Amino acid sequence: MLPTPRLIGILGGTFDPIHYGHLRPALELLETLELAEMRFIPCRIPAHRGTPQVTAEQRLALVQAAIAGQPGFTADDRELRREGTSYMVDTLASLRDEFGQETPLCLIIGTDAFRELSTWSRWQDLAKVAHIVVMQRPGASQALPLMLEEWAAPRITPDASFLRTQPAGRILFQPVTQLDISATQIRALLARGQSPRYLLPEAVLACIHDQELYRSPFVENSFNS
Repeated sequence: MLPTPRLIGILGGTFDPIHYGHLRPALELLETLELAEMRFIPCRIPAHRGTPQVTAEQRLALVQAAIAGQPGFTADDRELRREGTSYMVDTLASLRDEFGQETPLCLIIGTDAFRELSTWSRWQDLAKVAHIVVMQRPGASQALPLMLEEWAAPRITPDASFLRTQPAGRILFQPVTQLDISATQIRALLARGQSPRYLLPEAVLACIHDQELYRSPFVENSFNS
């Protein structure tokens, strides 16, 4: 019997900062899809938003603090080592070079990001190097822009097991628990000197406190880590 292919999950983002809204769905996918690992890849320079107020190295450190001790979670710094704007198609190509042509790779994205996929750099090439797993709230609509719907339709699979049958090219809509937490909300709390406790791991909050990240120069932070 041939060995079961390793399935690698890739979760990119600014992680500014990382929080439970990232971590809980990632853990569910790790277990549900039986991923060999979930790679968290902070971007160096985001393509679809302004430059974060903290450095890429600081955001990577927050990711490392958040996932420490969780088997299967890995922090990957490859976008920090690449100059210029961080494009996922380049990151996937780099991962493909690392893992070879046969290992199935799964790009993990949210529903809103998937609806905007046609704005990504070389977006139609993404499925050439990886599967796409769309995290979806149970019962949420799968309505897509027409161009994206036509591109996605022949690639959609209802069965996660199909992700192991080829290295790339499938699209899976996978229900997950999506927590109504945003990094914008957390940054606003910190800027006002209020505590974002219970929205993100204590280890991340401790790092933010120790490094005085996201603070407004006009507000004295009073929360404890």
